[in-house]
Amino acid sequence: MNISASLNVFRLITNPTLCLPHSTISTFNQLPLPVSKAFPASEKAPKPDIRAIVLDKDNCFARPQENVVYEAYHDKFHALKTAYPHSRLLIVSNSAGTNSDPGHADAAILERNTGIPVLRHSTKKPGCGSEILSYFRNIPESGVTEPSQIAIVGDRLFTDVLMANIMGSWSVWVRDGVVEEKGLFTMIERGLASYLFKKGYSPPMPSSQFEG
Repeated sequence: MNISASLNVFRLITNPTLCLPHSTISTFNQLPLPVSKAFPASEKAPKPDIRAIVLDKDNCFARPQENVVYEAYHDKFHALKTAYPHSRLLIVSNSAGTNSDPGHADAAILERNTGIPVLRHSTKKPGCGSEILSYFRNIPESGVTEPSQIAIVGDRLFTDVLMANIMGSWSVWVRDGVVEEKGLFTMIERGLASYLFKKGYSPPMPSSQFEG
């Protein structure tokens, strides 16, 4: 059970726009490069300076419970690694790298298969934002000095997108993923986001500085 998601979802009672993505793509293959292209400049916010990307794993670039890049996404994945080399990419999964991953064995396999670091985190998304910010703060070569320089890419509105908005970062929602999601939780989060967008609501703008 994801206690972090269960607790953080109550934030939506006072601020439901926290589940709204800044950009929506159909599948991982539609991720624009550089990722800043996903967020057109507007009167409310200038074009973002995206320096690092946080990737969800399951149903984002891989099949659920698999630790390899989905075959159809190999070219896009390689292009992403070229655009954001070394410390500028980080995988944050709610399976690999968590306390649900004994000895972090899956995280090690995923790192070996992708060539990208996998965050080891004790709190699952959306509650591990502070661990992500700490990771980039401790790696100066990533170039990240503000949460608004990070983009979170994932398929879940109540985990990936909610976390991005809590952090003060940008979010890219992968709407369709590798496999079709039909669960009740998915229906609820998508229904809420659709309702809010139809009512004219927008996601909060990312923050310009680290908190704490």
